Amino acid sequence: MAGEIYRDAWGIPHLRATSAHELARAQGRVTAHDRAWQLEVERHRAQGTSASFLGPDALSWDVLVCRARLDDTARHCFAALERRDPETADWVWAYVDGVNEGLAEGARRAPEFAKSGLAPGRWEPWNPLGVWLGTHILFAGFPAKLWRESAIRHLGPEAVGLFATDGPGTSGSNGWLVGGERTVTGRALLAGDPHRFIEEPGVYQQIRLACPEFDVVGLAVPGVPGIAHFGHTGTVAWAITNAMADYQDLYRERLRRTGAGVEALGPDGTWHRATRHTETVRVVGEPPVEIEVIETERGPVIAGGPEGLEGTTTTDDDPLALALRHPPRVTEELGFSALLPLLRARTVADVDRALDNWVEPVNVVQAADTGGGVLHRVAGRVPVRAEANGTRLVAAWEPGHEWRGWHEMPRAGLTDGIAVMANQRGPSAPLGVEFAPPHRADRIRALLDARRTWSAADLPAIHTDTHLASAGPLLDHVAALDDLTPGAARLRDRLLAWDRHMDADSTGAAAYAAVRSAVVRHLAAHPAFAQLTRPPAYPEVLLPWLALVPRIGFALEHLLRVEELYGIDRPAAVRAAVEEVAAEEPTGTWADTHRLAPWRALHEKPYAEPGLSGDHDCVLCTSSVPGLTDLAARGPAARYVWDLARREDSRWVVPFGADGVPGAPHHRDQLPLWTRGDLVPVGTDWDLLTKETAMPDPYAAREAVHEQLIDGFGAVRILPLDPQADAGVIHAWAVEERAVFWGMNGITREQVAEIYAHMADLATHHAYLVVKDGTPVALLQTYEPEADRVGECYEVRPGDIGVHLLLAPAGPDGALSGWSTALLSACASYVLLGLDRRRVVVDPDVRNDKAVARFLKQGFVPGPVVVLPEVDLPDVYLPEKRAQLAFLTREAAFPSSPAR
Repeated sequence: MAGEIYRDAWGIPHLRATSAHELARAQGRVTAHDRAWQLEVERHRAQGTSASFLGPDALSWDVLVCRARLDDTARHCFAALERRDPETADWVWAYVDGVNEGLAEGARRAPEFAKSGLAPGRWEPWNPLGVWLGTHILFAGFPAKLWRESAIRHLGPEAVGLFATDGPGTSGSNGWLVGGERTVTGRALLAGDPHRFIEEPGVYQQIRLACPEFDVVGLAVPGVPGIAHFGHTGTVAWAITNAMADYQDLYRERLRRTGAGVEALGPDGTWHRATRHTETVRVVGEPPVEIEVIETERGPVIAGGPEGLEGTTTTDDDPLALALRHPPRVTEELGFSALLPLLRARTVADVDRALDNWVEPVNVVQAADTGGGVLHRVAGRVPVRAEANGTRLVAAWEPGHEWRGWHEMPRAGLTDGIAVMANQRGPSAPLGVEFAPPHRADRIRALLDARRTWSAADLPAIHTDTHLASAGPLLDHVAALDDLTPGAARLRDRLLAWDRHMDADSTGAAAYAAVRSAVVRHLAAHPAFAQLTRPPAYPEVLLPWLALVPRIGFALEHLLRVEELYGIDRPAAVRAAVEEVAAEEPTGTWADTHRLAPWRALHEKPYAEPGLSGDHDCVLCTSSVPGLTDLAARGPAARYVWDLARREDSRWVVPFGADGVPGAPHHRDQLPLWTRGDLVPVGTDWDLLTKETAMPDPYAAREAVHEQLIDGFGAVRILPLDPQADAGVIHAWAVEERAVFWGMNGITREQVAEIYAHMADLATHHAYLVVKDGTPVALLQTYEPEADRVGECYEVRPGDIGVHLLLAPAGPDGALSGWSTALLSACASYVLLGLDRRRVVVDPDVRNDKAVARFLKQGFVPGPVVVLPEVDLPDVYLPEKRAQLAFLTREAAFPSSPAR
């Protein structure tokens, strides 16, 4: 059994195989089937090539990825994994093999490929590591150091604490562990919800992985094998939240050009050679962008260069660049060596040992097992260095900012049988600078303490709690207002009577949010902050961390409580906000404006997204940006309850569904449940699942013009080409360098579709897709020689037919050149026998030695070398070509075939 695929009622894949290796292959294949578009988007984003099909909006990200050398880091990390842990490296290879086996079929299911013109590519073994890096490179929020640097420059050092809400706007995950002494079964419960940007398809994939070694359910990251963050093996379960640790540094670099390249000034006072090369970032519809990639002894330069960074210089006006230093680039490790041991874990001790190998991101982990063991620890790699490194930019040329080893990861226990993690200061406090406010953690503990014992069915109610503790300071200012206009007074009274719950149907919540946003805008407009409104010359992708309005919005609680705020009259700002909102006479509910706003790689809005309950500091953390928008781009990327008494009583949900294909039955079927706060059961009974014996053949329903079973080769079907549906496959073949003689290098997918749509309208030219055992292997084109330029170069006989043949590239089964005899035999059978023709003429380019040799080996007789004139038609241009004509008669190909 190489791998079996089952589905539950929600389309969630349950995979079973004879080994961990085959199981990884099955996981890759089913992920490619369900999430092909998502996989390819993430692969390209990790390589810095996404603008080539997503357009200019993706350019800044691609430039950052290239300058930060993420793809190169992934390659180095995989090479190190092969040296240090060959078993895990082979396991990753198997996953990638599965992705490559399923990608073409998955791409045919996904309409985004046709809309974007992207053809599915080929995954390499380091791509999963690149996806992991790309997903988490901004997770620790190193751009926040740019904000602190700017705030200190313009407002003074006190601004760091003032604007640190005790956390940036990126935190929001919740997790809690209830020990057996506090549950109705006597065994532990784990629950929570990772908070991320909501993407469609979702960033987490519900999946089950079973083989003789283990049987694990959990949330996987599409593109990465195994189950890293949230899993349940039956005897032990684990979950994580962001530890809010600081493990990435930004160094201000002094660079200079020399005749030999680029040098960087080091802390020893001398100049050291930096590596340098150029890369080209391609942008669909625009000229390519050439970038300079520089790396110093600290790390890759992500902004600036020898000529400096506009607006950011030292006191003596030396030009600056910024270098990023982070653990994977330094250690060539990501933590993938923990993935297999996690799947094999049976106890919390096993989970603990596995996580000793974890690197990035740094997480707070909770785990429990059926034996009563519990675990509450930090996992990851945080460097030991000067305190200033964690707060702001540091000078590379000054001593004292080097890394001096690694912090020991802290551990914690349970308090009265409970542990709560919500990005607040806790066990990871020594490792970070900013953490989330304590509101969510305090609220979860208060809710858990409201009763002594809990069951798995009880916990989802905590996920959806909407109490907003951070509303207090603004409401205190509102309460102090007097001499308001009648409308503003009525609004004040409504706000003070509001229960402070951000419920979707609450008009009070809507009114509070409107006033809050107005206050934020009034504060941001004050001249005291004018210098912070000017975006510095940093890469565009980093600018959201430096935007003033979101910074004030997320820090509003502190800004309203602090004794003095740069001379700003805050009561006046609140008064103006209340009067402004009252003039609009708000009557709507919070859900009217607080709607889900998921990120999609293609800028489409095909759905009316639901209104949501919750807010940034609620347990139901659906984050908007006060002062900018009420739309929620961040929220729970999944919810889970792991039951250690009976795994089948565990529950989970994701924002959309198991299938990444728009319009598929399981694409958005979980959205109503996620919106309401409901969870679906984790099914574990194989007898209640639906088995898929094999991936469906996407070509099975298409009528063939010729079918032939060839011994030792397989079943060959020749299908009329569908210009739109097949354009992606043909484009992928035709643009490869090996297909240069086909004449389509550099052509777009849309142009491929247009060419073959034009051909479909001709009575004299036809195109076919040749499929072997459900896999495309060749493009066959036939034409009437007298209607083609080749007819001008030789004496056409009655019964002649012209043929062009483009073979697919080498696949997982080896080079297709070994199949050429059988494949050409099937094509010849169709053309000569099926179409009742007397002779085939081919015209390969004389430089295409392989094609010429292939035809001659098949029995074609060489004819003259001719010059085919160029053809310039509205839909196609064919340049002049020197061709080797060759001919195959029906008698030569099929001597026993009777004449017709």
